[in-house]
Amino acid sequence: MTAGDTQPGMNMTEILAIIPARGGSKGIPRKNIRSFSGFPLISWSIAAAKHSKLVTRVIVSTDDEEIAAVAREWGAETPFLRPAEFAQDRTTDLPVFEHALRWLAENEKYHPDVVVQLRPTSPIRPLNCVDDAVNILLEHPDAQSVRGIVPAGQNPHKMWRLPAGEQGPMKNLLDVEGIDEPYNAPRQILPNIFWQTGHIDAIRPEAIQQGSMSGKVMYPLMIDPKFTVDLDNLNDWMRAEWLVAFGGLDMVWPGRARRPMPVNPRLLVLDFDGVLTDNRVWVSETGQEMIAANRGDSLIMGKLKNSGTEVIILSSEINPVVAARARKMKVEAIQGVGLDDKHAVLENLLKERKIDPSQVVYVGNDINDLPCFDLVGWGVAVADAQPEVLRAADYVTTKMGGHGAVREVCDLIISNRS
Repeated sequence: MTAGDTQPGMNMTEILAIIPARGGSKGIPRKNIRSFSGFPLISWSIAAAKHSKLVTRVIVSTDDEEIAAVAREWGAETPFLRPAEFAQDRTTDLPVFEHALRWLAENEKYHPDVVVQLRPTSPIRPLNCVDDAVNILLEHPDAQSVRGIVPAGQNPHKMWRLPAGEQGPMKNLLDVEGIDEPYNAPRQILPNIFWQTGHIDAIRPEAIQQGSMSGKVMYPLMIDPKFTVDLDNLNDWMRAEWLVAFGGLDMVWPGRARRPMPVNPRLLVLDFDGVLTDNRVWVSETGQEMIAANRGDSLIMGKLKNSGTEVIILSSEINPVVAARARKMKVEAIQGVGLDDKHAVLENLLKERKIDPSQVVYVGNDINDLPCFDLVGWGVAVADAQPEVLRAADYVTTKMGGHGAVREVCDLIISNRS
């Protein structure tokens, strides 16, 4: 019988997942509810807990009402707001978890058997990450905690200490028994070293109650280093979103798992308003309309078509502006498509031209584009698309509609060709 299985008459093991998410992030303001690949950052950790077969309860510990509301929307409980004294810049994990366990014991008489910590700043998790950690803990009675680790990127045996003032001879950081000069030794004969990640901690509550987030006996959960991200700044954020979109990782998602981009797509379909434009329109006193577009979107079209991908604009309006922009870009435009008819029009078009839908990329920004996402092989949302569209997309551009989003997609298609 595996951990978490029950038989008649047995009490189910209570596995409590706690996600700490304070509101006062300085490096990336409002980080915990900022959109990460189309979903609030905190939703990724909630999804990991809810994906688990063993976790029985998911709680977010936060001092922030807005974060609490988002957490509830994605399926977590927020039975309390964390006191401000436990939500400072220098607050460690221990008082946060002590408070949560104390509150649950005093107010609900609730006493979990295992506490799982899921940090929002490590959103990219393997599918079985949580259950693997819990199983290791339950299978080893001596274990007080399990912590996710990866091979260290830098070997500390080749690191140095400097004296005060950085003057004088250096001293190696770590000695190795049997090796006089580890800093001159080949990597292969040095001890293997591992780095703890923020993906997962499974802890016995007794360790926390005794003043430790780990206890003295910790077991490892080895995690593929490809999943390692830590979101401390916006550069980390962009790299992590690229990994989500193109890393090909088998990972937990808050919504539908993202599909990879077709390697050699035959067709790129573009919505017009909000994709090739910034969704604004200028109207003169005579009713003449003008829009703003990005010159880079048209400059790349020749290169894209020469690489083997045709382009069509699919617009719900009949407007000279659409026709003029299509002529400038030297692409086909289909106008007058009803707001609710895009899917049918696109489906018929693909049948007529004998194009496999899996070889089509569609770029949209509003809810009437959603049916087309389900039809094609890769659905793309511009950065300022509606929330429902961002969540349904296989890829979210870094650029907004009318500000280079289409150029970004074209560059991705060209660079991804086999």
